Parts: sequence; C-alpha cells; structure tokens
Amino acid sequence: MQEEIKIGGVSLNFKHYSGVDLYSDGAIENDLLEIVKKYKKEEYQQVIEERNSWPILYHLSEQRSNIVEWIPMDSNAKVLEVGSGCGAITGMLSKKAREVVACDLSRRRSEINATRNADCDNVTIHVGNFRDIEPDLPKDFDYIFLIGVFEYGQGYIGTDTPYERFLRMLNRHLKKGGRIVIAIENRLGLKYFAGCAEDHLGSYFTGIEGYSADSVARTFSRNGLINIFKKCGMNEYHFYYPYPDYKLMTLLHSDSYLPGHGELQDNVRNFDRDRMILFNEKKAYEELVKEKMYPEFANSFEVILGPGFDTIYSKYSNDRVDEFKIRTDIAIDRAGRKVIKKFPLSEAAKEHVLGIRDAYLGLIEKYRGGDLEINDCQINETEGCAVFSFVNGVPLSSLLDQCIDRDDEEAFTALIGEYIKRIGHKPDYPVSDYDLIFSNIMVNGPIWTIIDYEWTYGKCIPVKDQLWRAMYCYRLEDRKRDHFDPKPIYNRVGLTEKEMQDLLEEEYAFQKYVTGNRKSMVEIWRGIGRKTIVPKELQGGANAARPDDCVQVYLDEGEGYSEDDSFFPEEVYDEKNEISLDLRVSGDCRTVRVDPAFAPCIVTIMDATWNDKSISDNTCHISIHPVNGQWISDDSFVFNSDDPNIEFGLENEPSKMDRNHLKLTLLTTLIPANAASAIAESIHADEPVGEKAKKGKDIIGKIKGKIKQKREERFYKDEEWD
Repeated sequence: MQEEIKIGGVSLNFKHYSGVDLYSDGAIENDLLEIVKKYKKEEYQQVIEERNSWPILYHLSEQRSNIVEWIPMDSNAKVLEVGSGCGAITGMLSKKAREVVACDLSRRRSEINATRNADCDNVTIHVGNFRDIEPDLPKDFDYIFLIGVFEYGQGYIGTDTPYERFLRMLNRHLKKGGRIVIAIENRLGLKYFAGCAEDHLGSYFTGIEGYSADSVARTFSRNGLINIFKKCGMNEYHFYYPYPDYKLMTLLHSDSYLPGHGELQDNVRNFDRDRMILFNEKKAYEELVKEKMYPEFANSFEVILGPGFDTIYSKYSNDRVDEFKIRTDIAIDRAGRKVIKKFPLSEAAKEHVLGIRDAYLGLIEKYRGGDLEINDCQINETEGCAVFSFVNGVPLSSLLDQCIDRDDEEAFTALIGEYIKRIGHKPDYPVSDYDLIFSNIMVNGPIWTIIDYEWTYGKCIPVKDQLWRAMYCYRLEDRKRDHFDPKPIYNRVGLTEKEMQDLLEEEYAFQKYVTGNRKSMVEIWRGIGRKTIVPKELQGGANAARPDDCVQVYLDEGEGYSEDDSFFPEEVYDEKNEISLDLRVSGDCRTVRVDPAFAPCIVTIMDATWNDKSISDNTCHISIHPVNGQWISDDSFVFNSDDPNIEFGLENEPSKMDRNHLKLTLLTTLIPANAASAIAESIHADEPVGEKAKKGKDIIGKIKGKIKQKREERFYKDEEWD
C-alpha cells in the first residue's frame, strides 16, 4: 500500500494505517463516497432533501461547520483536527487557516473527506490511531480541534486516566498562546432528562445514571470537564453553549451572554432516532434560564482551552440562499462595550450586509420626529461586516408574553395599540421595514428602538400589513400566544379576511425568496420520519379525574405532538352524545389529532368542514385516519382502545390563511371493550366500505338497546356482554 496518495489537493498519509477501519457507520459510507464524487458541495442540500437520511444530513449539512466557522481565526493559523471523519469540519478549517493537519481512524471516511474537499490544497489527512500518529506531529499548532471526539478518549488512548492523558498529549503540540477547542454533548443535557436517548449508546438515561466501565464513549457534565482540565493544569478555559446542540448549531451562547426568556424554541426535533417527550423542554429551559442554571443543563458544550475570544454570542441564518446567508455576533469591543456585528457567510451575501447601512439611513428619515428610534449601523470595511450598538431593554415580544402570563388582555391590547401608533409615523414615506416584528423592537421605558431591519425596502407598506405579519410571526412561535383572539385587533386596523389571505400568500412567497424554496429543518425532520413518543402514563396528567367522554386535541406544526401543547376544548357532549368543535389551525399545521374519548367507542363524523368547505367535497384534500380504530362505514369508526385517535391530514390541502377553521360535529357512543372487539372482528380490512357499513350497522343494532339502557352509567369496562 502506498504510504501517501493525493485526491485533488488533499494528501492522505497511510504510514500508521493498520489496514482495518476501526470506526465505521457501515454501508452508508459507500453511499456518501458516491455522493461526494457525483455532486458539488452546493448540491448537497438537494441530496439531503431527497434522501431523507440522518447520516446524510449529519455528514453533508453545511450547518455542521457552524461550530467552528464563528471562531475569529488568523488566516495564517496552523490547525490540527483530531477525528476529522467525513470532512464536515475540515473544509471550513481549510478556508480559515493556512494549513490543516487532520487525523482519523478510517480510510473510507478519509477518502470521503478528501474527495469532498479536493479543491483544498492545504490539507493533509493522517489515517490511523491518534496514539500512533501523535509522535510524528509537529509542535507548533495554533489550534487543535476535537469536534465530537473527546468522548472517545478511552478508545484512542487507553490507560486509567485516558482523558487527562489525551489533553496532556495534545498540549505538547500547541505553540505558546495556542488553543484547544472541544465540542461535546453535556452528560446532563436537558434533552436527556426530557426523553432523548444518549447520543452514542442509544439507551435512555445512560449518561445521567452513569456509564458502565465498557462504554465506548463517555460525555461529561460542565463540572466534570472542569475537573479534567484542572488535573491537567489547564486553568484558562471558556465555555460556550451551542444550541440545539453542537452538531446542527444555530445559536451559540456563553457565560457572558446567556439565553433570554423564550429564546430556546427548537427542542423537540431529534434527527438520529425516535425520542420520548417526558415534559415541555421549552418551559423547562425558561425556568432554568430564570434561575441562572442554563450552563449546567445546556445540551452541548464548546470549550476553548487557552485565551478567550471577544465574541460572546452567535446566531446563524445560513438556511437561506447564498445571497442572504449571514451570521450575527455579539462581541466586546476594545472599550469593553457590547457591539453587534453581521457578517456575510458567502461572497454573494456581501451586498446584502452592506445594504443594511442604506436601510438605516432610510428608516432614520422615515421616523424622524416620531417615537421610534433606529439602532445605528456602520460598516467595518476591514472586517467586512455591519456594526450596530447593543441596545438595552426588553423585546416587545417579551412584554406581550408577560401580559399573556398574567391574563391581562387590556395591557396586551394597549401595547399593540402603542405599536400601531409608533410604526405609523409618516405612512406615505417610501421606506418600510418588512420585518418589523415584535422581537425586533427593544423597549426601554418610553424608548422603543428597532434593532434589526435587514429586510427594509424602498416602498410604502401599510401599517395594517406590518401588524398582521408581526402578529403572525409572534403567534407562530408559541401556542400560548393564541391566548387572546387577534380579530378585534385586526378589525381595529380594517384588515379583511381576503387581505389576510393575500398577506399569508405574500409571506409564503417571501420565505421562498429568502430560502430559495429549500426545505426547512422541520420538513427534513419530518421526511426522515422520526417519532416523538409520550408515555401513556403522562398523557393528560390526572387521568383519574378525567371523564371518559372528554375530548383532547393535538396539533402537529412540524415538531410532532406534544402533550403540553395539546388542549381540552371547552365544548362538551350534549344529551345526544354529539359535540361540535371549531378548531383554529395555523397555516403551518400538518396534522390535527382529535381524541374523541378516553374509552372504547363508536364515532360518527356527522359534519366536517375546512374553512367552511365540506371535507367530503372532491376539491378538498384532507385525509381522515382512525389511527388505532377501524372504519365501519363511510363516516364511522370503532375504537377498542382507552385512547382513541382520529388524525386529519392537512399536508395535501394548501393553507392560505393565518388561522384556518376545522369544524367537526361528532357523534360518540361509549361501548364496552368486548363490544368494540366484536364489531372490529366482524369487519374485514379488504371488504368494500359498503359491506363494512352493513355489518357494522347489524352489530350496532344488536347492542343498541343495551347501550341505551346503560348510557347513564358511562363506563362499561367490567361488564359482560353477549
């Protein structure tokens, strides 16, 4: 075997390769090699969307490199990457550094790495165990990166103290003032308490309860890592907190800038495997943030060992077309003040970032003499970014949330009225901020400041249109924000139903314009097909206090069903066992699940409309599926379950409104379990609906009299039926 080969500009060194790949994801690596041979990097997103595969998303998503892209690295830096895998990080390091030396156990992974990064002429990959490669490495690296690697230290190094020895070994190869960068899961990350399996072992609560001696990987708590660092004499360390984790990071906080209330929204999706949902992570994080405990329960850590950075926060907006990909940082300037910087993440996005200064000047003129301040914007030519002052205060969205939390509709409406008044200054001036949403306005007493205005256009946008979009974005983020009916607010500014439909279509068109019609992470998650599971014991809380004819509703808006976000309609069954529901459904909702009872039952859909159009209409494309029941006629089901579910699939029915209406009238009759079984057993799945209906009606007729006699009892589980 050749000791060294080249693939494009990348050198592969096999001096320490044993001939056997000691780490592999299996056959998927062959697929990955074919993909990187066949497709260009800019085509990877299309492959990800088509294949619906977690390994392909994980290895090829450009979001993987966010974890190192933010680091303000000198272009003359020399970098060591340990555990380079399939090259998701290597390519970004190559762009940022003068020289990259990488190490990996696997020949196949290294071939994938070299092939996808063949245009890089400053990368060398050593294939083999790091313990064997290490003596040959130079000792003048500016950075050493371990991204998802430190947890495998025992396998790399062995000995009784593998992690301490690993760090000491690495430290020998740093030049003075150099840095080691570690990205790793938090053993006590909130997601593991909430029902995610341990990332490496696939078992529940493994890290929380403590790893066994033979675990192939081992992650650590924040204090656990600090103890290892101190044992190695490494007392200069800086913790960052990638969110939702380091693999697909979109937000990065630090001890100098921790999350604010309601900021951590993206919790439920778990791409690598199905998960349980034991509680609402968003609400739990809000409490942890309030108690200043977020650092202990963040899902992942990124630790800088060595000198720190001025950057204390980063937010990525790179799920867009190249023209609009940006990163927003909060940093500490030389005077010790916080400043905000927006960086282009592509050559094409430079014009977009530089154009924010023009937006600033236009908005200054529009609101001159009014009650809205515009956060100042300057262009830093040297860094190639737009720079803004850091504005103190509370986001308007948080003030509105506080009104909801204390059920103060009057104060909520007053804030909206103040918003309408302030943004309405000079309505005919031909400059408007399309993205004038509540979270982009910082309130500090009487001073209201627009802090983000990258989507400003040289035209007039009516106040009522801006209000609709602000309400739409606000309510979309959290179901609790549906608490107050927006109709009176819309009526106040004269918004008609037709105008709102048009504005929703405009919003969809805007999102397509910004993203280039690429799939969102929610859609990719849905395509991969991961499930969220709520243990039955947790469903609905106090089961004993709930009557069997209670109705519960779930809405899947892209993150699966959540027990905490489900609700019990105020409507109840009447004396005829009928109930009429008017369910308000957002434009992002994909499925509505109605649990018509909490006992075996027969359910007939008496009427069903979508935005006042009958679901039975040929032009309506809403599917109806009795998840754990069986059709017995063209409008009825039988459920032999204490938890009957009916799903209404909306994916094939285009939604044109901010709030749609699914209206249902259900006739539900509770029956004993053995009666439900008898009906279900008499129906054959391959029979025509007409035959099912006839058989179902015959059996129902036989037990109808007895049901009528016992209707008042409402509970039949222990009855014997013929």
